[in-house]
Amino acid sequence: MATIEEIPKQREITTEPRKSDKVFRNIVSVVALSAFAILAMIGAFLAIRGFETFKTQGWHFLTGYEWEVLQDDAGNITAKFGIGAMLVGTILIALVALAVGVPLSILTALFLTFYAPERIKKLLVAVVDLMAAFPSILYGLWGYFVLMPMAIYWSKLLNKYLGWIPVFDVQQPFFERSPFIAGLVLAIMIIPIVTSVAREIFSQTPLDRVQAAYALGATKWAMIKTVALPFGSSGIVGGAMLGLGRAFGETVAVFTVLNIVFKANFEILFGMGGNIASMIVLKWGEASPIETKALLASGFVLFILTLAVNFAADFIVKRTLKSGK
Repeated sequence: MATIEEIPKQREITTEPRKSDKVFRNIVSVVALSAFAILAMIGAFLAIRGFETFKTQGWHFLTGYEWEVLQDDAGNITAKFGIGAMLVGTILIALVALAVGVPLSILTALFLTFYAPERIKKLLVAVVDLMAAFPSILYGLWGYFVLMPMAIYWSKLLNKYLGWIPVFDVQQPFFERSPFIAGLVLAIMIIPIVTSVAREIFSQTPLDRVQAAYALGATKWAMIKTVALPFGSSGIVGGAMLGLGRAFGETVAVFTVLNIVFKANFEILFGMGGNIASMIVLKWGEASPIETKALLASGFVLFILTLAVNFAADFIVKRTLKSGK
């Protein structure tokens, strides 16, 4: 007799994740939250240790140009701390880095997206990504021994032909270890970040718009000008701001190629200046307890500044990818 095969049970469809998925999700959530917790603890530590400086110095800490610790014969200590000069240097060097690095990054991203053959593209993408992994000290040493002699010559040319512009004018012909050279080193350092973001944005350019431009007889460069660049403009701004956050917090490379002087210098070609990060490195080794608190307060200001720039950049990039504009 033929046996009647058993009818398999009906499979139950459920949205309940498996136990392994739950475990993996919990592990990932804990790791992600720990990163935020560590970031919050760093900010809290800097704020608590620098609170006394903020309380005693007030707004003068952000706007003042003095950094003095005086002690009289009776042992009374009078301190004046102001990071205004270093804030000026931080912003000036970062702007030089953006002015040089962002155009190079955009051109590199356009070449990788629209012009480079596939084999060359893979190699160049790997090289650009590798640049992001180089230690800062290597950039600093390269800037000091290789870039600086050429940059000094460029500085002299800028001063000679564009000296009528106040920012390129110098009172004394001293061009070594200037904010301009430090900005050039930072420009090379931010190229991987800005290029990666710009390349990702350009790759999201709607294909129908690209094909429509070609159908109307546009060349590749005309398509880039009328379609790709307008589409990726917000993303480019976001990538530039990410690079700006990197430039704000850079320490070793700037310390290596810049003549650190605690004075506001608006002449980018003159060999004098500084930024907050390099100032902390310079003064930390010989700092007194009260000066250490002021340096930690400076670190908190740099922490907030960099965090705000990175959050703004992340918001712009995400909004660009979601809206398609």
